[in-house]
Amino acid sequence: MKTRFLGIPELTGTPSVAVVVDVMRAYTVAAWAFAQGAEKIVLAESLDDALALKARHPDWVALKDGPPAPGFDAVNSPGLLRSVDLGGRTVVQKTTAGTVGALAVKEASLVLCAGFVVAEATARHLRERGGDSVTFVVTGEDGRADEDLACAQYIARRVTEDGTDADGFLRRAGVSRAARELAEGVRQGVHPDDIALCLELDRFPFAMVATLEDSLMVLRPHTGDR
Repeated sequence: MKTRFLGIPELTGTPSVAVVVDVMRAYTVAAWAFAQGAEKIVLAESLDDALALKARHPDWVALKDGPPAPGFDAVNSPGLLRSVDLGGRTVVQKTTAGTVGALAVKEASLVLCAGFVVAEATARHLRERGGDSVTFVVTGEDGRADEDLACAQYIARRVTEDGTDADGFLRRAGVSRAARELAEGVRQGVHPDDIALCLELDRFPFAMVATLEDSLMVLRPHTGDR
């Protein structure tokens, strides 16, 4: 499998297969939303778009980065979201990097969104699809976020090497700038367990596939038996 690891600003053209990685915290949060019962996640272009979707669909759950804000129901924290019942709900998510990365490759034939919590399921989905070229979108810090790059490299290795050890990749993520900022309170809307939750390898058995539905980018869980 031919792989590329690109930041959002480096994307040119439309890749055939894209894996959009945001470990801390967008796609850890998305996985937790599905684990809490969410049916789908709509990835919003902007905060205004998220609020407009919420206004049209009052029963949807709007989620954003940072501290709580009027019009939004939740923040981008796995530690805070894990206690929320989302059974059958639609979540609207807007984050600084993760959702931006997915929308940047929305025309790709296959878009997967990933973090360590769904790493093996993502690798399995890539193996089953059989694509020979995959672009990993490293969303944080314009492609320099080591937690995202480490996760992307781990998933890429797992596609072809079953015996790949995750420890080194997880250590890199654990000492990354994002982890440090979460630990030091630089970022807002944080739960003390967020870092640990973002580093839980293969917590969930599903991959997360994003597709265009009526002009919206919609994320859904996908398991091998579906």
